[in-house]
This record gives sequence, C-alpha cells and structure tokens, in this order.
Amino acid sequence: MSARETIARYFDRLTHKSGWEALFADDMTFTSFASPNKRVEGKAAYLEATKRFYSTIAGVEVRDLLVDGDRVCALTRYKLQPPNGGPAFQSDVAEIFSVKDAKISALGIYFDSAPFPK
Repeated sequence: MSARETIARYFDRLTHKSGWEALFADDMTFTSFASPNKRVEGKAAYLEATKRFYSTIAGVEVRDLLVDGDRVCALTRYKLQPPNGGPAFQSDVAEIFSVKDAKISALGIYFDSAPFPK
C-alpha cells in the first residue's frame, strides 16, 4: 500500500470512527508544533495523549493531500464538539505523516490553538 493509500485509509477510518488506531506503528513518534511544542514517542503514549482530542471529532474534511514518497502532508479541517456540550468549532490543521510498511511511523501537526476553548 502506498503512503497516499495509507493516509487516505486513516482518514476514511477516522471518519467512520473505527480502526484508525491500527494504522499507527507501535514505535511511532508524534510532534505537535503548536506552542508549546510537544513530542510523544510510541503508539500507546500517543493514543493516551490524544484521546480527548479524538473524542471531540464530529467530522473531518481532507482539503488536500500532498505526497512525496513516504511523506504525506494533509491539509485538514476538523469539526470539534467539546465534551461539555459547548458550541462546536472548526480547526484547520496541517498534518505531516511519514509512512513505513503501510503504517504511520511519524506524525507532526501544525494548528492555531485560538479556536480551542480555554
């Protein structure tokens, strides 16, 4: 499976809220470049660190995929619903994936934290 196919499958599974976690390599790394920067190593640690975010996803739109070999940049727009019932909001994100053996081996994200509730 190509890098493009792997990432397309990830977003399809994310949209259907089923099986997206299986596409991450056990030794993956995650970096959030929003201030302050945050780095997490390992699939289990990543899933724990991001479970709140994933639980708020009400929708995701992939606006563009840019592919260069095993690297994919996804320009996405998430519709997020806070768990406390507050108003839904949108967040535009640039996600940089590295893919190895049809698994996501690294993910870096860039986003504006201003829309997020404080």
